[in-house]
Amino acid sequence: MTASDSGASAMSSSILVAAGQDCFGERRSLGISEIAFKVVPTAPSGLLVLENTFHAKGGPARHLHYAQDEWFYALEGEFVVELGDERFALQPGDSLLAPRQLSHVWAHVGEGRGRMLIAFLPAGQMEAFFREVTKANAMPPQDPALWRSHGMELLGPPLALS
Repeated sequence: MTASDSGASAMSSSILVAAGQDCFGERRSLGISEIAFKVVPTAPSGLLVLENTFHAKGGPARHLHYAQDEWFYALEGEFVVELGDERFALQPGDSLLAPRQLSHVWAHVGEGRGRMLIAFLPAGQMEAFFREVTKANAMPPQDPALWRSHGMELLGPPLALS
C-alpha cells in the first residue's frame, strides 16, 4: 500500500512514500521550493517530517517555535542556518537541531537544486501551517498573527543573500 492509496486515515500504519512524492499525493509550493509531507502525525504530539526541495536560493523568515524542536538534515546542496547568534553551513549529510524557543533562520545558498529533510517534534500546528501557506505558492508571509496562530513567533526577515 502506498500513501496515495491509503489517504490520511492510514497514517498510523506503515506506508511507503516514493521518492519525490508527498504522502497524500499532493503538490505544495512555496514559490522558490516545494515541500512534500513524508511523515504526518496522527496527533499534535506526533512527528512531522517534510522534504523541502529548492530550485532557487532563499528560505523562510527568522522565527522561533514555542513548543517544537526543528531538525534539519541536508540531502543535496548548500544551506546556511543561524541559531540564535551562531551560524552554521550545512552540506549534504550534515544535520542540525534547532531547539524550541531559539530564534532561527535558514536558506538554501548553493547553486542548483537543494534538498533538506525537516522534522518537527512535537508537530503541533506545523502541518496546518504548511497547508495554509502553500496555498499562495510563495514563501510564508511575514504576518505575525499567522505565525503566532500556528505556535511560532515571527522575529525578522529571511536571510540576506549576496
